[in-house]
Amino acid sequence: MPQPKPKKTSYRWNRENYSTNRRRFDIWRFVVILLFQFWLNSKNWSYIGGYTAEKAATRRKKQAVWITENLLELGPTFIKVGQLFSTRADLFPSEYVEELSKLQDQVPAFPYEQVAKIIAADLGKPIPQLFRSFDPIPLAAASLGQVHKAQLNSGEEVVVKIQRPGLKQLFTIDLAILKRITQYFQNHPKWGKGRDWIGIYEECCKILWKEVDYLNEGRNADTFRRNFRGEDWVKVPRVYWRYTSPRVVTLEYLPGIKISHYDAIEAAGLDRKLLARLGAKAYLHQLLNDGFFHADPHPGNIAVSADGALIFYDFGMMGQLQSNVKEKLMQTLFGIVSKDGDRVVNSLIALGALVPTGDMSPVRRSVQFMLDNFMDKPFEEQSVASISEDLYDIAYDQPFRFPATFTFVMRAFSTLEGVGKGLDPEFNFMEVAQPFATQVMSDLTTSNGNGLFDEISRQAVQVSSTALSLPRRIDDTIDKLERGDIRVRVRSSESDRILRRLGTIQVSTNYTLFISALIISATLLFVNGYSTLALISLLLAGIPTWALFRLFRRLDRLDKMP
Repeated sequence: MPQPKPKKTSYRWNRENYSTNRRRFDIWRFVVILLFQFWLNSKNWSYIGGYTAEKAATRRKKQAVWITENLLELGPTFIKVGQLFSTRADLFPSEYVEELSKLQDQVPAFPYEQVAKIIAADLGKPIPQLFRSFDPIPLAAASLGQVHKAQLNSGEEVVVKIQRPGLKQLFTIDLAILKRITQYFQNHPKWGKGRDWIGIYEECCKILWKEVDYLNEGRNADTFRRNFRGEDWVKVPRVYWRYTSPRVVTLEYLPGIKISHYDAIEAAGLDRKLLARLGAKAYLHQLLNDGFFHADPHPGNIAVSADGALIFYDFGMMGQLQSNVKEKLMQTLFGIVSKDGDRVVNSLIALGALVPTGDMSPVRRSVQFMLDNFMDKPFEEQSVASISEDLYDIAYDQPFRFPATFTFVMRAFSTLEGVGKGLDPEFNFMEVAQPFATQVMSDLTTSNGNGLFDEISRQAVQVSSTALSLPRRIDDTIDKLERGDIRVRVRSSESDRILRRLGTIQVSTNYTLFISALIISATLLFVNGYSTLALISLLLAGIPTWALFRLFRRLDRLDKMP
């Protein structure tokens, strides 16, 4: 089994004398190299032995590892952006998404002297006056902050989370640079087409600034704790507001076994199968009952207490469902159940998960294909991971725009399914979710008066209204044709192929003339005793010769096209 890569002890961004100009240079160097790699990916000649889909996938995997390592080198802003991008399979190839999802922000801790300085500045008193004891060695260190164990003067054991010094200044510099990079991508003729990079940038900014506000994290923890106040199988640490500020948050100390430490859980005599189901049940409760959920439930943020209760940590990144989402979601669910691709597409547009384009036929066919395959198996036999993979395969390079909430939910489902299978190899997330989904469907249809009879009535009214309006719509279409508002475009693949071939032949003729001129020049120079110049002329002729060779290969491919 391969050993994990050792954690670096120092990063340039963590140095006190790290200059702004050097920061700009480091970021732009990474971006320029990345753009060059993207450019190479699109060139068939850059693949040794010719382009194949397998070679392209292998190259993307290597690039994804390189990107992940460089994001870690660039520090907090880019680590968090990378983690957010790991939810955007609608924007990036699966190889990048898979590698970015492994991005862990375990970075070197900052000195205790800086911890003491921040606490004194934010809470108004030095550590000895605020705490009976304070462990100078952190329990954990991440890109945004680190956690220390302490004891209040009243005797309660707590953990104190302190924000990394200079973080907001670093965010300000980095986000200003990222804005310019975003504008470049938005204006790019290829990468900007059909993508709202500016909107994605603004969404990232919003999430990042929320996560570095520890008062917001404290409010999230309180809300989360209230939502589970009637459940003894979930524990959420209490916030000590007297010892909390925008850069410091103090929480109740709730130790537990990390939920992915399966052997330790079994050694403690806990029921692994029950814990797997409780993990899924807890998340479904958050999502479907409260509409307020933990957006980053990786194994490091979930533990198990000695009595078998789940403990949740880290409430910086939370998701929330808007009040009108359930109604729109109901339309999607009805469309899935009835295998109606048109209805699913229309509901996704209403949810903002799909950007309407001129021709939606390819998208509708993709959705219908997935529905036909998705419904082949019973609901409880489905896998979240396989459903997510199918969704992302359809979404990539299509006009899908998955909202952050949706992608957070899908990633959380996949993570919890993986943890559940680790606890219980026979665990199936969809089997646990089935009664919740049935209840939601029942609640939605009851609350909206959309029972089976109402749904049939609604569709009957829709059909009748469509039939009555059909003559008027035909008349409108004819009027638009007469006015020239509708244009019919016809493309012939055979004509396109012939035109491309003619263009290639014309370019190859130019290359041939250029090569001939250089060879004739070299011959005349050699005859007249200018051997060096003749050699240079021959070497120069090699450049268009190589280009001509590539054109001949392209002509050969065009001839073989059906």
